[in-house]
Amino acid sequence: MSAEARPGQGVGARVPRKEDARHLHGRGLFVPDMMLPGQREVAFLRSPLAHARIAAVRKPPGSEGRVFVRGDMPEVLPIVAPSTLPTFKLSEQHHLAYGKVRFVGEPIACCVGRTRAEAEDLAEQVEVDFEELPALVDAHQARLDPSIRVHEEWSDNLYLTLQLDNGFDECSKKADVVVKREIELSRQSMNPMEGKGTLAVWDDRANQLVLHSSSQTPHLLRVGVARFLRLNEEQVRVIAPDVGGGFGYKCIVFPEDLCVAWLALKYRKPFRYVEDRREHLVAGANSRQHHYNLTAYASKEGRLLALDAEVTIDGGAYSNWPFTIGLEPGQATGNLPGPYDFRGYRVKTYCVATNKPGFLPYRGVARTGVCFAMELMIDAIARAVNRDPYEVRLQNLVRPEQMPYDNVARKHYDSGDYPRALRMAREKLDVEKWRERQKRGEPDKRIIGIGFASYCEQSAHGTSVFAAWGLPMTPGYDQAAVRLTAGGGLEVRIGVQSHGQGMETTMAQLAHQVLGIDVARVQVVHGDTGTTPFSTGTYASRSMVMSGGAVVNACRELIPRFVRIGAHLLKAPEADCRFENGAVIAPSGSVSLKDIAEAWYMRPERLPENVDRAGLEASVAFKPKRDTGAFSYASHAVAVAVDPETGQVEILDYVVVEDCGTLVNPMVVEGQAIGGIAQGIGTALYEEQQYDANGQPNASTLADYLIPGPTEIPAIRIFHIESPSPYTEFGMKGMGEGGAIAPPAVIFNAVNDALRPLGVEVRDTPLTPEKLLDAIERAKAVPKREAA
Repeated sequence: MSAEARPGQGVGARVPRKEDARHLHGRGLFVPDMMLPGQREVAFLRSPLAHARIAAVRKPPGSEGRVFVRGDMPEVLPIVAPSTLPTFKLSEQHHLAYGKVRFVGEPIACCVGRTRAEAEDLAEQVEVDFEELPALVDAHQARLDPSIRVHEEWSDNLYLTLQLDNGFDECSKKADVVVKREIELSRQSMNPMEGKGTLAVWDDRANQLVLHSSSQTPHLLRVGVARFLRLNEEQVRVIAPDVGGGFGYKCIVFPEDLCVAWLALKYRKPFRYVEDRREHLVAGANSRQHHYNLTAYASKEGRLLALDAEVTIDGGAYSNWPFTIGLEPGQATGNLPGPYDFRGYRVKTYCVATNKPGFLPYRGVARTGVCFAMELMIDAIARAVNRDPYEVRLQNLVRPEQMPYDNVARKHYDSGDYPRALRMAREKLDVEKWRERQKRGEPDKRIIGIGFASYCEQSAHGTSVFAAWGLPMTPGYDQAAVRLTAGGGLEVRIGVQSHGQGMETTMAQLAHQVLGIDVARVQVVHGDTGTTPFSTGTYASRSMVMSGGAVVNACRELIPRFVRIGAHLLKAPEADCRFENGAVIAPSGSVSLKDIAEAWYMRPERLPENVDRAGLEASVAFKPKRDTGAFSYASHAVAVAVDPETGQVEILDYVVVEDCGTLVNPMVVEGQAIGGIAQGIGTALYEEQQYDANGQPNASTLADYLIPGPTEIPAIRIFHIESPSPYTEFGMKGMGEGGAIAPPAVIFNAVNDALRPLGVEVRDTPLTPEKLLDAIERAKAVPKREAA
């Protein structure tokens, strides 16, 4: 790791994560750890069919008050997420299937027991009569043939169609070379360590429904639960305890949340549902499945002039609340051009309903797909003009002197040096060493390949971006509340929820940077709608920019108040005093924050007459000067060894050069990047949920659904550039999703580099040994292949 740690505890320091101590010692508190008096466990009878009408449901005798179907919960509204995007169609998702099931795993009945096993046994006794319907599994077929529809009230199976054309005709006419490719990503499950889970209880004293939920967005969950249960928001409190990963999966309102909440409301007892791994794999395969038909228009030197794209996204059966199904196609349409400088772009994006679980935002939201497509196209252009892909990539990147840069899809890139990151990645990988080894050949007959991939990550999207996506909610200002305690410590309250990002540490570092209070004395409170200011939550790599910016400004708000009290205690003119490193300093001496707090809380007779009545606490809202997003970026470079006999791919070296603006804590940044890269390697080589013709998922355990483990993840070398954003506090940018974006692209480019002499080019994830061997065999059957 390359970033030099700055001294102290503030911005740039490698402060060890405060939250790690409780997790490493087994003292974390997650929803599955909780047990309240009289608690009941909930299990669901789920549909075994992908598409069918429900003719009848029969409950077992004596199960009254323990088995519930949709009709038993008339107070619960269906989940509907409207959008103002043109062509958007509403889907209506009931918390328990109503009239029809639309994917395998859709909940039909909710069953209650003293233990989870008892609830599951009860679910097995519920009988359902189905009238099976043809399942729509292929998104292309579902789009082109509307005779079978997922939602019969629609005229077809399209959630929406997005189109953009900016200068395409004019620029494409100038091309010397035209390159076409078809590229596809498979469907995945997100697989956080902890599945979704909610424990609901009615609090008589507070007159509130309290949900302990494994959520990334507790304030949004509160809004959604209140709306769909017809409650006032003040009657709902959401507490997110420790959360074992989210990746976007836990930022929506789930049907199971509404069922558990309804039970707590009706029976005034605690009820809990915790998702198991089989449920997650079957009912949660809801991300990454994109298909691209791309045509690139380039000069004879490989300069990209224009791109024509048709994108098809398999949206599954339902649109989620609040982000809607429109988020994925919107991100794909807007982010496909990536970090490249070209001025002709035409795209048409279809989002199609199928009989699969509804698509949800997953770490990187569409950008893993668009990076995969774009980076494979850059390499394809290079092959077409017979140049090194590195050189073609370098000449097409946006240059630093062009920053800030408005790209062909109207994205505003705020700062950065994209070519420098790519050049550094090449240097750190030591390409010449690997080329020499490639030329020499391996003793075991494996073939060496080298790949590059570059991307930019729009982080901390603000009001203007989300408003254009037409969501039922639009993020605005994030708030933070800070309070100096009587002993001179600091409480920081934020509405975002940390679920692995280390925010209890990094937010404390921001407070230390402004106020000089020891990080150990800064208590960060988050995840509880009853004690924290409103935020839409943790997603889209936004927390440090938005909530972190609010923390910085709230801390600054206190400084004039400290100076006024301190000057009075020092008997010095206020104009002669300054605040520095946790103390008010005058020519005659200094007073600490502890002394100031003592005066305010315990010895008010020492306060000046004109003391600020707002006290030693402040709540401040923040959003960046320009809220179109702070763009992080990176270049990845890998060397791989491909075995043409077994189809195995080994990653020999993995280099990342990333820039997320000013680093708050390099260690946390590197941890986030490594975790994301591990997920990206899963996308590239292992993870896939396949469906048969009847819509049955073929993987329901981790024996069938493969994810990478420690032995599959190489030693990852990370290097940093810091290009501060001109729009955010301290120049910070978000980066939590970036690691997961580039790995499929860079690994496939390396494999294609290795196998180019064999005439092989792979373009569909995951790159399993079977797929690779099949590609080699198909290449053998073709005497000659065109380069482009």
